[in-house]
Amino acid sequence: MRDAVIVEAVRTPIGKGKPNGALAHVHPVELLAHTLRTLVERSGIDPALIDDVIGGTVDQVGEQAMNTTRYAVLSAGFPESVPATTVDRQCGSSQQAVHFAAQGVLSGAYDLVVACGVESMSRVPMWSNVPPGADPFGPGVAERYPEGLVPQGISAELIAAKWSIGREQMDAFAVSSHRKAAAAWESGLFDAEVAPLEGVARDECVRPGSTTEVLAGLKPAYHDPVLAERFPQIEWNVTAGNASPINDGASAVLITSSETAARLGLRPLARLHSFAVTGSDPLLMLTGVIPATEKVLRKASLTLDDIDLFEVNEAFSSVVLAWRQETGADLDRVNVHGGAIALGHPLGASGTRLTTTLVHAMRERNARYALQTMCEAGGLANAMVLERV
Repeated sequence: MRDAVIVEAVRTPIGKGKPNGALAHVHPVELLAHTLRTLVERSGIDPALIDDVIGGTVDQVGEQAMNTTRYAVLSAGFPESVPATTVDRQCGSSQQAVHFAAQGVLSGAYDLVVACGVESMSRVPMWSNVPPGADPFGPGVAERYPEGLVPQGISAELIAAKWSIGREQMDAFAVSSHRKAAAAWESGLFDAEVAPLEGVARDECVRPGSTTEVLAGLKPAYHDPVLAERFPQIEWNVTAGNASPINDGASAVLITSSETAARLGLRPLARLHSFAVTGSDPLLMLTGVIPATEKVLRKASLTLDDIDLFEVNEAFSSVVLAWRQETGADLDRVNVHGGAIALGHPLGASGTRLTTTLVHAMRERNARYALQTMCEAGGLANAMVLERV
C-alpha cells in the first residue's frame, strides 16, 4: 500500500504585515517562489519531476490574484510543464494543500508534489477581497443566522466567555509563546527550516522581553458597544497581545511516497498518517479544532496520550486554551517552539508553516506521533497526524 511522506520543509522568516515590515517590499509571488526554489535546492530534486504544486492563499485579489501559486512556480524557474493551483480554506488553506497533496500521493495520482502557501498582509490587507458594501454571505445565510455572524475577534471573546478563560490566563499563554519562540531561535532550532530572504533571517514579531505586566496594559482590541449589548457575557479580554499579529510570509513542503523517496535518494522527515476536516458553529467560528482533533484521532486509531507533539494554530490564546480544556492535552507538548502569537500568522502560509515547524521539532525531539490542527473562518478546522519514519 502506498504511503505519503514529507521529505523537505522550508519557510521564509515571517515579517510584520505592515508597510514598514521587513518583507513588505517583496511581492507575494516572490515570497512563495523563494520557498519553492529553496525546497528544490535543499532536496536536490529535478523540479521537472514535480506533478503538481498546491498552494494556499486567503485574500486572492490584487497581487495575490490569478492563481498566485502558478506564477510563483514560473518565477521560481520551474519548467513550464509543472502545474499549480491555489486553494482557499481560510487560515487552514495551506494545511488543506498538504491534505490534498498527500491524498494525491496515496491515491497514485501524484508521485512528487509540493504543498505550500503565501500571504502578504502588508501588500494585500485582510478583507481586501471584499469591496465595501459587498455581501460575501448571501441571503440564505442571513436567513439562517438572522442576528448576524460576527468577526473572528468577537468569536474569540465568546470562546473566552464560554470556557471561563480570563485575561491573565490568555496573557500568560501569549508570553509563553514568545519565550518558547525566542528560546528556539537562540538554540538554533529554526535554522534548518528558515530560508533567509533579502537580508531578513529571523521572525520579526518575536518579543523575548514580553511580560504579563506589559500585556496587561493593552486595551481590548474588539470592543463594540452594539455587540456588548448583544453578548453581555463578553468581558473584552482579547487584545493585540494575546492574539496573532498580521504578517507576511511563505512556506512549502515536498511530499512523495516512501518508494519514490528511496528511488530519488530523499530522506523522509515524517509520514502523513491521518487527516480530518470538520465544520463547527460559525458564530463561535474557531472551535472546530476540538471536534477535528477527536475525529483525526479516531481515524488514526490513536489516543491523545499517543501524541508527543501538537501544533495548534494560535489565532487567539482563547482558542488554544479552550481546545486544551476540552481535550486535556498537556500544554508542555503544544507549540513547543512557540506559535502564531509570537512567530506570526501570514494566513495562507500558516498551514505549511506549522507543518514545517512540526516536522523539524519531531526530529529534534525524537517524537513518534504529532498532531496539527487549525481553526478557520466560517466555522471550519483541519487536523492531521504525522508519524516519524
